[in-house]
Amino acid sequence: MARSDDAAFGAGNLELIREYLAYLRVEKGLRPLTCEAYQRDLLQFAEYQENSNASLAKATREHVSGFLEHLGKHGVESRSMARKLSCLRGFFRWLLLDKRIDRDPTVTLDSPSSWKVLPKSLAQSEVTEMLDRAGRAADHPEADAISLRDRAILELLYAGGLRVSELTGLNVVDLSLAAGRVQVRGKGDKERIVPLGRPAVEAIEKYLSLGRPELQKSKRDAGKLFLSVRGEPLTRQWIWQLVRAAGSHTSPHMLRHSCATHMVEGGADLRTVQTLLGHADIATTQVYTHLALNRLKTVHRMHHPRATRESK
Repeated sequence: MARSDDAAFGAGNLELIREYLAYLRVEKGLRPLTCEAYQRDLLQFAEYQENSNASLAKATREHVSGFLEHLGKHGVESRSMARKLSCLRGFFRWLLLDKRIDRDPTVTLDSPSSWKVLPKSLAQSEVTEMLDRAGRAADHPEADAISLRDRAILELLYAGGLRVSELTGLNVVDLSLAAGRVQVRGKGDKERIVPLGRPAVEAIEKYLSLGRPELQKSKRDAGKLFLSVRGEPLTRQWIWQLVRAAGSHTSPHMLRHSCATHMVEGGADLRTVQTLLGHADIATTQVYTHLALNRLKTVHRMHHPRATRESK
């Protein structure tokens, strides 16, 4: 009898997770890879709950905090813990809105401190050196289509702060180079307009005129912007390899954060950076807050009449 109850208990958790994932796919429009990540996190919490002899629908604040403490004891990084907590927040909000629970157990929990940790980024000099190196290869008299394409990819990743999936999903028709912008489809298929600087525009123009025609093998490429030597759309893994080859300690994600970091250091406000990066919640962009505060302190010291007054 006990074994039957346990099986039913596990099945109930799995059913809740299946319904929530269907909600994320159909109503929220999240991509398959995102849903898979949420599924892994929810299954991990469900396993923890079952070990504690409690169902997902009966989870308490103590269960969730105990789960996070359990992760920490087993060496899970705080950034991963923060992501899992974000997943659980969304799940319990859904249960609450669907009237399956009376209280959200995550509502009074503080997010792990990793949300306040600035993601790794490159110094402006490092980015300049990388792009200059790619530019020299693309401007060489014997430059091939690959060099033109790679330079355009690096310029676009840094200029627009694009995610890898956003870059691989770009079509030629998404470009408005005369206006210096590109239309990007981000998470949940939400579209946004991303402005581009002159270097990125020129790199893309040269790739379109001299590089892409050589790579296009047929008319069946669905109009994708960036193509492989076989004329096929580039994969996410290939973009990662390209960026890693351009800088041994660099990744596409690092170029995205470098874009945001350098903008904030240059005086951009967080709302503008949020719009550029396509963050649904300003809380995600607030990892850059201390950069904005540092700039504020610098400006205050430079311009406030009593900030630089020497003590006597």
